[in-house]
Amino acid sequence: MTVKDDSFTDWKNREEIAESMIPMIGRLHRERDVTVLLHSRSLVNKSVVSILKTHRFARQIAGEELSVTDTLPFVQALTALDLGPSQIDIGRLAEIYQTDDRGLSVAEFTAEAVAGATGGNKIDRREPRDVVLYGFGRIGRLVARLLIEKAGSGNGLRLRAIVVRGGGDQDIIKRASLLRRDSIHGQFQGTITVDEAESEIIANGNSIKVIYANDPSEVDYTAYGINNAILIDNTGKWRDREGLSQHLRPGIDKVVLTAPGKGDVPNIVHGVNHDTIKPDEQILSCASCTTNAIVPPLKAMADEYGVLRGHVETVHSFTNDQNLLDNYHKADRRGRSAPLNMVITETGAASAVAKALPDLKAPITGSSIRVPVPDVSIAILSLRLGRETTREEVLDHLRDVSLTSPLKRQIDFTTAPDAVSSDFIGSRHSSIVDAGATKVDGDNAILYLWYDNEFGYSCQVVRVVQHVTGVEYPTYPAPAV
Repeated sequence: MTVKDDSFTDWKNREEIAESMIPMIGRLHRERDVTVLLHSRSLVNKSVVSILKTHRFARQIAGEELSVTDTLPFVQALTALDLGPSQIDIGRLAEIYQTDDRGLSVAEFTAEAVAGATGGNKIDRREPRDVVLYGFGRIGRLVARLLIEKAGSGNGLRLRAIVVRGGGDQDIIKRASLLRRDSIHGQFQGTITVDEAESEIIANGNSIKVIYANDPSEVDYTAYGINNAILIDNTGKWRDREGLSQHLRPGIDKVVLTAPGKGDVPNIVHGVNHDTIKPDEQILSCASCTTNAIVPPLKAMADEYGVLRGHVETVHSFTNDQNLLDNYHKADRRGRSAPLNMVITETGAASAVAKALPDLKAPITGSSIRVPVPDVSIAILSLRLGRETTREEVLDHLRDVSLTSPLKRQIDFTTAPDAVSSDFIGSRHSSIVDAGATKVDGDNAILYLWYDNEFGYSCQVVRVVQHVTGVEYPTYPAPAV
């Protein structure tokens, strides 16, 4: 047999193993509310090839490829346990098991590693919590996709309604079509139908009421059977407490803004300061996509090296706020054609750092350039550190943070030498460290941070909503602190 034949046979064997994982991962999710991860990447509802690619990607961040032959025994061990709602990272289990010298079997080691989610320790499955989307633009539709995707267990968050202004004939059909097909993020994974008579979009069996209103005061959500709901405002029309409080109508318990909040509205970056949210807080903001991109790595660097000062320059994809062709715009420069120009503009991300990291006293400045790409941006974070270090030390630190720390869902890491912006479309992390571009000279460090300013940010929004509703389940093995 030739080497090529050996490679093909090995591929077919790994395909068979990955295929055997799918029903086990699916049952764990549907029946027990357990999400199986591989280095923070969910394997729920993934195809055979996607599972294999996720295993291969582990080579970039962990140094060597992780094989499905290594992880299958851990999936099998999980199915035999009395698990409660949780997230379990089989990549971390396999990695830690390789260094464990106690001679435990995979089943024994797994049972010990996830003991906090089994038997008398397991938490109760949460009752579904209603969610309403106010606005259905770029972020609104991506958040809808994520909520529908995560509804498979029948618990957690349940998208009940979207609120939009009426758009004329076939409005609901056109909105369903925009949810079904996206020029950047591809087709919706599932089926979508429309019930015009009931004004509902049915996505993967989830009935979503389309409510038409020009103002928050026009809606009584209890009339639609919606109670104690979280409303996510994707319009950005109101950004202070007074304006957002208009959403606290019958049926709405909390309001989450997908833009930087003003005044005393808390700006939350999940993974960094989400644990500061007060239980009785009814209004909060998820800050901006750029704030979510820079604050986690900034915290990681500040915790390890100290930061004396910094500057962030974002090269940002154009947005709906700009004009397709030159036309009047209330802001400077943004009236010029977005797909034809680089446009200098401001970013509020630097000033927002103080809200998310109040203990960081270092001054952070920032500016931004909008460029002619439709999605994925890069933040160039230049830092003066509290001590001298080396490029190798910084990269090792950030790689470890992306793998084992509480920030591993926010920070990703790539060593790909030919990576470009489109490679990160659909990334669920808020920030991806480009190892090849990183520069360090003594106490100066420059980090190049990719981020999908649409999808990665939407994932952060959903994480915040999961946290405030109590459906953010613990992860095992527990991240290193």
